[in-house]
Amino acid sequence: MLKILKARFKQGCKTIFFPKAPAPALPERYRGRPIIAGQNDIVDMGRISFDPDSGFSFSNDYQMSTSGREDLILSSGREKVLASALEDKMLKIFGRSLKLRQVSAGGCNACELDLNVLNTPVFDLSRFGIQFVASPRHADGIVVTGPITKNMREALLKTYEALPSPKIVIALGGCAISGGIFRDGPQVSLGLDTILPVDLFIPGCPPHPLTTLDGLLRLLDRI
Repeated sequence: MLKILKARFKQGCKTIFFPKAPAPALPERYRGRPIIAGQNDIVDMGRISFDPDSGFSFSNDYQMSTSGREDLILSSGREKVLASALEDKMLKIFGRSLKLRQVSAGGCNACELDLNVLNTPVFDLSRFGIQFVASPRHADGIVVTGPITKNMREALLKTYEALPSPKIVIALGGCAISGGIFRDGPQVSLGLDTILPVDLFIPGCPPHPLTTLDGLLRLLDRI
């Protein structure tokens, strides 16, 4: 037992101090907010794949979540717009405790995997009162990933209906936001906001855990 305690003490605290302290430095290869090079360039963060061969240049800025779909569209001279807090009434209900049900609506599991990272000791999502639950009846909102295939549409709607009111809807990743690389296919949607009212858009392919955490905390007025 003493050896275990000694090892644990030696390891120290693994949890980042974000947002009270600046976020840890991200690697050079990280692809964050796109860089607008020309005056006529327009980039939709909800549709691009953040692929290194996409033809776009990327910054190290992980802050990309927005409350409006239109705010994901970047152009020269346009100010950076980030997610805003919920209305006061909603904040009183969810500000200190938020339970979420994750719905994988035909995703490749990349977004789901990076979402699970938030539960590791490094990010420790539960310290903010945010937890994922197994049943929509125990949840305050849903986090949707994937392009929302036709086969998953009904399951998604039933999950949404099972949520007690008031409820929150979050679109995580390019596929959920716009259909992503599958957008022009006949079996997927054109984005979650064409099916349900969305409170938070978190772009990325997949979004970095810091991008997701930043968006959630802004939604709860914790940043």
